[in-house]
Order: sequence, then C-alpha cells, then structure tokens
Amino acid sequence: MKYRVLVSALALLAVGSLNAQEQEQSGEKSLYIKGNALLAPIGIINLGIEKQISPKYTIQGDVLISPWKSFAGHELQIYSVSAEGRYYFKEAFKHWYVGANISFAAYNLQKWSYWKEGTLTTEAGVVYQNTDLYQKGFSLMLGITGGYQFQLSERWNLDLYATVGTSQGFYKGYDRVTGERYDGAEKLNKSGEIIPYRGGVMISYKFK
Repeated sequence: MKYRVLVSALALLAVGSLNAQEQEQSGEKSLYIKGNALLAPIGIINLGIEKQISPKYTIQGDVLISPWKSFAGHELQIYSVSAEGRYYFKEAFKHWYVGANISFAAYNLQKWSYWKEGTLTTEAGVVYQNTDLYQKGFSLMLGITGGYQFQLSERWNLDLYATVGTSQGFYKGYDRVTGERYDGAEKLNKSGEIIPYRGGVMISYKFK
C-alpha cells in the first residue's frame, strides 16, 4: 500500500506541474504566510508560505520545530521541513484542495506506541519497560494532503488540512534508564509505515 501512496503522490505532483505550466500566467499571483494555531498553544512552532503559481495550483513550504526534551514525560524533539504542491477544485486559496507532500524530519522522541505501560523482550531475553524507551534518528515521508480553506476576510484565511502517507524511518533506539541501545541493530534501525504525519489549523495572512 505504501508504494501506491508513493506513486499517487508523485503522479499528482507531475500532473500539477505540467498543468500549471500550460495555464496562462497572467495576473498577480497571491502569497500567504501562515502559522499552525493548533500546535502553537503547546509550544510547537509550525510556519509556512503558500505561493500561487496558476489559477488553481499553489506550492507550499513549511517548517516545524518541537523543542521539547520532555513533554508530559515523553521525548518530543522534532525538526522538519516540508514541500507541497496543491490543486484547488475551485480556485487557489478557496475551499477544497488536494496535494502531494514530501517531508524530512530529524527527531529525538518516544514513539506513541511506547507511551502505554508494557514490556519489550529482545531476542537476547532482555526485558525493557516500554515507557523507558525512545528513538533518535530521521525520517523521509511522502504523502497525500486533503484540506479546506475558509476565507475569513480579504486578507485572512483559515486552512484545515491533514496528510497521510508512507514514513521511512532510520533511527537508534535507547533505554532511558541505562542509556544503552535496546533495538539490537549494529548501526541504524529501519522502519516503514503508513501514518498520518501532518495536520492542523493554519491561520493564513495574504502578504501580497
């Protein structure tokens, strides 16, 4: 399934790029700056810029910074960059849209599956507590975005969106108590999964 998501996202980007080049490049193209109002209250910074390239197509770049060495008892340091192409069914910055996204993230975090009490037993017979384990590494993500933009005023928009796709992770797993690795890999451990990896409510301001 993850390969279908990959192919679909790449196809969407390619079609969008070709169509955008074929459409007339007349008139001023809008640019919005935006911030994620859903993540800001918990101290996670997510800022972006969305630029119109044709009547129905835009491109967006954004960054996310989660500086938390500990958040509610869990490691949650994440630094990511993202690029996205969007197609609006009506016109750019209005109503429903779909997009193709590619993201890169470096992290030092405890995966959600380790938040619950439980144990992990390695092949060597060593038993670890789930809540003592965390992961440090990086991930490459590719997915499809769906969203809706509300026009609040002439210059302000509200952008609701979510992205789901394949995440390919390369990391080292550590035990918080001993500081030793628990995953048994000599170098980097690897994992791949289909997950929702972006989302929120962006407050957008029309810069031009």
